Amino acid sequence: MKNIYNKVIIDATILISTVAVWLTTEKTLGMVVLMASLKSLLFSKVKIAAMRDRLIEGLSTIEHSRLNGDAKKRLPGNVNFCFEGIEGESLLLLLDEKGIEASSGSACTSGSLDPSHVLLAIGLPHEVAHGSLRLTLCEENTPEQIEYIIKEVPGIVSYLRDISPIWEELEKGEKKHVI
Repeated sequence: MKNIYNKVIIDATILISTVAVWLTTEKTLGMVVLMASLKSLLFSKVKIAAMRDRLIEGLSTIEHSRLNGDAKKRLPGNVNFCFEGIEGESLLLLLDEKGIEASSGSACTSGSLDPSHVLLAIGLPHEVAHGSLRLTLCEENTPEQIEYIIKEVPGIVSYLRDISPIWEELEKGEKKHVI
């Protein structure tokens, strides 16, 4: 993690130095403010991306789960998973009981019970897309919160699968696993 921060500092310093060449000495205060803003923005992005990567790593250990989208080529604060054999609404209710704020489906259809049209468009079956979980991270999140999510989600998914008739059919081989 320290190496990432060092790289950010070097990148920010190079960028600021380049901008500084274009600025006159009267603009020194502006340069200082710009440098502070850029460093803050870059640190925030790196921190959020590191927490996102840890969350993806932790949730990927759940059997028959799928990360939607590329693991690295994504927004720093975006994590979206599908869990086969569960309903997204039930997952959200149980996560809410644990103090975890999340969504099922896309941001543009929040509040709807329909699965994400994007997940359906990329070919996921309705029953798999319906078990999606969208988590959005920001600079206010902490590594401890990420570890808490990683600790709680597998148990909730397991509980929901234990009471799911769809999961029972999958496990008996009456239906084939998709994920």
